[in-house]
Amino acid sequence: MSDHVFGKGMQRADLAKLTGCNLETIRYYEKIGMMPDPPRTASGYRIYGEDHVSRLRFILRGRELGFSLDEVRGLLALVEGGAQTCAEVKERTERHLADVRAKIADLRRIEKVLTQTAAQCSGDMVPDCPIIEVLAS
Repeated sequence: MSDHVFGKGMQRADLAKLTGCNLETIRYYEKIGMMPDPPRTASGYRIYGEDHVSRLRFILRGRELGFSLDEVRGLLALVEGGAQTCAEVKERTERHLADVRAKIADLRRIEKVLTQTAAQCSGDMVPDCPIIEVLAS
């Protein structure tokens, strides 16, 4: 990391290294308003602080858990809005969990079809390939 510390802030490359986030991703999050504009030095360099680190980590963790950017944006709005309870967060999480479970069920169905189809394939000529037949049907 450069010699910037939280007291003085850090540059974007430092933020990227600290969070494990790609520079282009940070730029994109700034462009779409997920990350607030950081203050700039007199020479125009962006200077990021602890709040930027916390927010970026929140976004990245939300994405790791499969939330869309819009869903993460909604969760951030709840956090920043100072909601009195986490009932809305729980509701959104339960909806997301239902979507994840549906995707898992779809993936299990796909796995079953692929396993059965691959087991039927003897490795002979393409015209007789059951995998091709399944794909063509």
